[in-house]
Amino acid sequence: MLRRFSDLLIETHGSLEKKNMVWNIAGSFVYAFASILLSFAVMRISGDEIGGIFAFGYSTFGQQMFTVSYYGIRPFQITDGTGEYSFGDYLGHRILTSALAVLIAAIYLSWAAASGAYTAAKGAAVFLLAVYKIVDGFADVYESEFQRRGCLYLTGKSNTFRTILSVCVFTGVLILTKGRESGEISLVAACLAAVLAQILGVVLFNFSVIGRLPGVVWERKNGQIKRLFGQTTLLFVSVFLDFYIFSAAKYAIDGNLTDADSGYFNLIFMPTSVIYLVANFVIRPFLTQLTVLWTEGKFSDFRKLIGKIAAMIGGLTVLAVGGTVILGKWVLGIMEIVLGAGYGGTLTRYHAAFAVIVLGGGFYAMGNLMYYALVIMRCQKRIFSVYAAVAAAALVLAPAMVNRWKILGAAGAYLCFMALLMGGFALHGIRAYWKEKRRRGDGNSCW
Repeated sequence: MLRRFSDLLIETHGSLEKKNMVWNIAGSFVYAFASILLSFAVMRISGDEIGGIFAFGYSTFGQQMFTVSYYGIRPFQITDGTGEYSFGDYLGHRILTSALAVLIAAIYLSWAAASGAYTAAKGAAVFLLAVYKIVDGFADVYESEFQRRGCLYLTGKSNTFRTILSVCVFTGVLILTKGRESGEISLVAACLAAVLAQILGVVLFNFSVIGRLPGVVWERKNGQIKRLFGQTTLLFVSVFLDFYIFSAAKYAIDGNLTDADSGYFNLIFMPTSVIYLVANFVIRPFLTQLTVLWTEGKFSDFRKLIGKIAAMIGGLTVLAVGGTVILGKWVLGIMEIVLGAGYGGTLTRYHAAFAVIVLGGGFYAMGNLMYYALVIMRCQKRIFSVYAAVAAAALVLAPAMVNRWKILGAAGAYLCFMALLMGGFALHGIRAYWKEKRRRGDGNSCW
């Protein structure tokens, strides 16, 4: 049965390049839109307090646990064109990182509940949302292999169908349990159902397909997983710090303001998902080409392509910020209408913060491009140094700015941190580029 199902997913006709582009767009759009849809749905169905709990669990803590499972390894895996590691090596590695993520989430949330910071129900809901994201991180090892094999369209299909399945199940259970249970218990039930749907999605759209692709090596060599940890630990720490920096303002709100404030900030933070989505449309299709150019020593072509992508992201950022300044209040007003009666004025008062966040999203997208360039150049230590410095700044500044200026302070902190990331990556990228160009053929020159 699974074999027949996988036959439907694997397309043997049509242009591979076109399929990759179309399904990558579809998968990225659905994945990003799901977060937006669920944030509105939970707040409208269950209220702003429950909406805030969901927003923190799904978009902040859950995503932080995703980074533990994901381990920052996708760029490394998809650019492993020489087959240094087999799929079996990457899979074994991901099983361990996913188990570690579940353990960390369980320990942290047990402590939060025991200390009185969270109710038992809130802790359970946030834990289940973390598990949902961890399963998502586990699925990524399959989807990265799809892309490494040139079948990016399978990654897009998996993202599309898994997301639709789990979102429909989650929303359905939340609606069915509304009024029958307390808001927190209803959220726990919906989160549990979503986790089960996510696991089913991995079986249907990842596990059933990977065995049908040619060239996938399942064999694990002794010591390879340990070696893989050694080569990618800096990438993991960097990605973990990256998301902490990205979410430092949200953590500060969770610790210093109310659950409702978390929900409101999450709503005005949504444009960052759209900007990141559009940036991925621009960046991802070029990753393989950039890798080939760098590997073959075509430095001028590599630099020109980076510049071309940066110009596109910069142009989109200018348009987004301009649109937000002019139309931002109108957009926020529509969001209030979608939320329903009683939400009038709750979001439009954050118009200035909204514009600041959009600008920060543009800096984040540009920083992402510089990050991928450094990964291709295998400059993990340079990446880590930037993340460590900005994370230290975020740890101190985010709570201070949120306590002083509330939501606007959180938006300002986000913009500040994204600008620092972009500047740091750009500086190191330029230095690494010219150093490598002068020392052609020395693969360790970035270190």
